Amino acid sequence: MAAIYLVRHGQASFGAADYDQLSARGEQQAQLLGQWLKDCHLPVEKVYLGQAKRHLQTAQHCLAMTDNLSANAWQSLTGFNEFDHVEILNRYRPDLAEHSTMAQFLAASPQPRKAFQALFSAAVDRWLSGEYDHDYQQTWSAFQQATWQALAQVRAEAANARHIWVFTSGGTITAIVQQLLALDPKQAFAINWNLVNTGVTKLLFSGERISLSYLNSHGHLEQQHQAELITYR
Repeated sequence: MAAIYLVRHGQASFGAADYDQLSARGEQQAQLLGQWLKDCHLPVEKVYLGQAKRHLQTAQHCLAMTDNLSANAWQSLTGFNEFDHVEILNRYRPDLAEHSTMAQFLAASPQPRKAFQALFSAAVDRWLSGEYDHDYQQTWSAFQQATWQALAQVRAEAANARHIWVFTSGGTITAIVQQLLALDPKQAFAINWNLVNTGVTKLLFSGERISLSYLNSHGHLEQQHQAELITYR
């Protein structure tokens, strides 16, 4: 059987004008993952990634720690992009659409990250419900289909590769796991909220058969004994 390793990107720049950049901690997380790959002698035969900068930066920092940096062999697929969290938030709370307004809203909370999580969770619930599909450029079902098609392409192009790495986002991993485990959307997003930055989810496949081997592994961070390395954004 062959393996596909789905890697959630490192910590992005939460609260910054451009979220789509790894923070210094995100870079460190990716480097620790790369060192773990090297220590475990895990091959990297093919690399796929979404089109976000945080996907590319995670792959770069991770694979620079190994002997597998040959970026010419990497392939970017739109199906491994994250859903548009900005649109989802804006459709739920259009009054917070401006970055400065959102920043003020969060600054007024004693716990800005928890305030954002509560807001984001409610916005995602609205998107998942299917009741407001006409409001969104991409519905939840369309997003699911796109991720599954990208995964099918990876499997079709595997040839003799047995260790394939995909650098992507939490929403993509959630959509794939939901289909593999036949979860309802809310159950799937209960998993999503706990996906760790640079956590690894491993799939096994042979022909048309595909299954989940493990989910959200982040031993490369836990073994550092530094709680601040475990992040979710």
